[in-house]
Amino acid sequence: MIQEILKEKQKLINHRLALLLKADRVEHETLYSAMNYSLLAGGKRIRPFLFLTVLDILGVDSGLYIDAACALECVHTYSLIHDDLPAMDNDDYRRGRLTNHKVYGAGMATQAGDGLLTFAFQLLSEQKQIASDIRVELISLLARAAGPEGMVGGQAHDIEAEGKHLTLSELKILDACKTGCLLSAPVSMACAVAGTALKDRVLLENFAAHLGLLFQITDDLLDEKGNLEDMGKMPGQDEKDHKSTFVTILGVEEAEKYAEEEGALAKEALAKLPFDSTILYELTDLLLHRKK
Repeated sequence: MIQEILKEKQKLINHRLALLLKADRVEHETLYSAMNYSLLAGGKRIRPFLFLTVLDILGVDSGLYIDAACALECVHTYSLIHDDLPAMDNDDYRRGRLTNHKVYGAGMATQAGDGLLTFAFQLLSEQKQIASDIRVELISLLARAAGPEGMVGGQAHDIEAEGKHLTLSELKILDACKTGCLLSAPVSMACAVAGTALKDRVLLENFAAHLGLLFQITDDLLDEKGNLEDMGKMPGQDEKDHKSTFVTILGVEEAEKYAEEEGALAKEALAKLPFDSTILYELTDLLLHRKK
């Protein structure tokens, strides 16, 4: 069931993303081309999928909130463009094609990332079908998740941690910010739109926190065991950059066990919810066993 629903949602998201970014003048065409190059390159669309799926589970018509879901993907794509830059990970491939800076140059790629980040908040602010106070909350949630308290803070920590041997506790803090925040934000945003009861929102956010950690552990495992064809990017980047990962700290076998434990904790939170969350159980298993 999860594969069918994921494909359906991906189709909706991809269709809308393809319509969003059109240059308003000829002088901006290269910038918009660079933004679309990465935004429309495919990908799992897990963050917008999470947002729309949680809305469905909470009894809200998710079709009314596609643009808010697309805002999440714009932020995620910006982060990938910047993460690939020569001054960061200096990657050559992303989603099976050359990275943005390899095609447009580092300067234009930086602008493309900046454009996607700021456009995401423009998009959220223009969702007139959402009450103004809820719109403000969505903007705040996404800004916190993406900014210095969240992903950007985690990325900065990641830069400073290169060449250092982090403890497991330190790595969990780093990855909760770098990866986990942008996987938790879609769930919190869906709860805000739906007006979810506090006890249920806490459980869903607890689920998302464990899912985010699971996602990062499997990402580290893929960097160790994956290949360019499946992943769409070159493996072995973490080792090249001398980064501490769940694999370098725990080893492959223990990291796999740790991912399974996080999956079990995610499901444990779901089991306490008063509504059917089967699709989130299946998503947890999908991410646990992903190959890309």
